[in-house]
Amino acid sequence: MKVEAIVFLVVGIFATVMGLIYGIVTDWQELVGAPALFLSGGLGFMVAFYFWLTGKRIGYRPDDNPEGEIREFEGEYGSFSPYSWWPLWLALTASLMFMGLAVGWWMFAIGAFFGLFALVGWTFEYFKGAHAN
Repeated sequence: MKVEAIVFLVVGIFATVMGLIYGIVTDWQELVGAPALFLSGGLGFMVAFYFWLTGKRIGYRPDDNPEGEIREFEGEYGSFSPYSWWPLWLALTASLMFMGLAVGWWMFAIGAFFGLFALVGWTFEYFKGAHAN
C-alpha cells in the first residue's frame, strides 16, 4: 500500500498548492475554486493516511517490491462476466436517473425503480439460472 499512499499524498499536496495559487491569483474573491481545491487536497491526504495505516496493518505486499516478479502475486483476482447484460441495464437506468435530474423527478423515480431491479439482478446473477454456482 506504500505506492498508493504516495500517489494520494502527491495528489493532496498538488491540490493544496494549487488552491493557494488559485486563491492568490483571484485575490481570494472567488468563493468556489480555492475551497474546492483545498477540500480535494484534504481528501487526498485522508486517502493517503488510510492507505498508509492499511499498509502498516497488512504488511508487505509483492507489488511494494521494486524488484518483484509477477509470479509472486499470482492467484485469483476475482471473476468477470463477459456475457452479462445486467451492467448495460444498470447503466441505462443510471442515465435515465441523471436525465431525470434535469427533466423532472418523475423520470428520476422511474429510473430508480428500474435501477433497483437491475442492481438486484446483477448482484444475484450467479445465484440462479444458467450461470448459478
